[in-house]
Amino acid sequence: MWGVVSQKVLGQSLQHLRPAASAWRGFASATKEMNVRDALNSALDEEMSADPKVFLMGEEVGEYQGAYKITKGLLDKYGPERVLDTPITEAGFTGIGVGAAYYGLKPIVEFMTFNFSMQAIDHIINSAAKSNYMSAGQISVPIVFRGPNGAAAGVGAQHSQCYAAWYASCPGLKVLSPYSSEDARGLLKAAIRDPDPVVFLENELLYGESFPVSDEVLDSSFCLPIGKAKIEREGKDVTITAFSKMVGYALKAAETLEKEGISAEVINLRSIRPLDRATINSSVRKTNRLVTVEEGFPQHGVGAEICTSVVEDSFAYLDAPVERISGVDVPMPYAANLERMAVPQVEDIVRAAKRACYRSVPMAATA
Repeated sequence: MWGVVSQKVLGQSLQHLRPAASAWRGFASATKEMNVRDALNSALDEEMSADPKVFLMGEEVGEYQGAYKITKGLLDKYGPERVLDTPITEAGFTGIGVGAAYYGLKPIVEFMTFNFSMQAIDHIINSAAKSNYMSAGQISVPIVFRGPNGAAAGVGAQHSQCYAAWYASCPGLKVLSPYSSEDARGLLKAAIRDPDPVVFLENELLYGESFPVSDEVLDSSFCLPIGKAKIEREGKDVTITAFSKMVGYALKAAETLEKEGISAEVINLRSIRPLDRATINSSVRKTNRLVTVEEGFPQHGVGAEICTSVVEDSFAYLDAPVERISGVDVPMPYAANLERMAVPQVEDIVRAAKRACYRSVPMAATA
């Protein structure tokens, strides 16, 4: 393969890349099913039960049991001192949450949609993310900001934006984005236990989806490592990276590609910051091709960062140009037909993977 040079030449520059681990591949001995809503609810319940410092606050999280019923039953079980209904003022209750974290409590702040977190971004960035560094490590801010992120269905531009790239660009934050029920339980538990501020980006359209879960996942001690991606499907011809709902699209694309003789490896990022560069680069060195998938805007996106990492660390292994699939560079349209055109579809991923494998006419040639 023409792109690969000898390890002797690249050895020094590549030593810092760890080989991809396979410990988290597949759903280990999964025998039951759980939807993402119940996975998040059970994680909140178990962590609140295990640690009296954990409390929940946000709009309609108590009496209404959450706009999406993620907090169902928690007010009755833990009372209004630990499940706090707030006024419609994100700047206000987010500031209260950050202050509580300064004093050693562990708040979980729910945004009805992450679009509304823009009202509170000063507290998230300037107060939560920077305090540990500015205090020389004397102040920890163990807080979780969680809620639905990205496109839903028919909710317009002001309720449809993906903020993964926004928050992932800020030092001091950890940014997680689950896909399956296993992700939701394990990553939310990890976020609540973490001593640093965590932005936890869910997806409204995934709440009702069910996934297989093992007894290990259902155990109250279950927790997933922050910063570790999961290889959802192994392959040898092209690497596809995705997060949140796009993981499902990538897996469907891989099934289609398999029928055409293309073996796609699908990586569920799980963690946007820190990003598991080692797993991504290890996969690309095996497949020699990369397609990134995300719902967010194309410029300065998560896919752009992944492509940069691969170009910096594994360029000599590439046998084709990298491909980025993203939302289009416009605010989300309201009309259903335009909305579908504005976010990635399975067929977009299939076409990109085929281009990378030289199974179709390059995009430039069809312009």
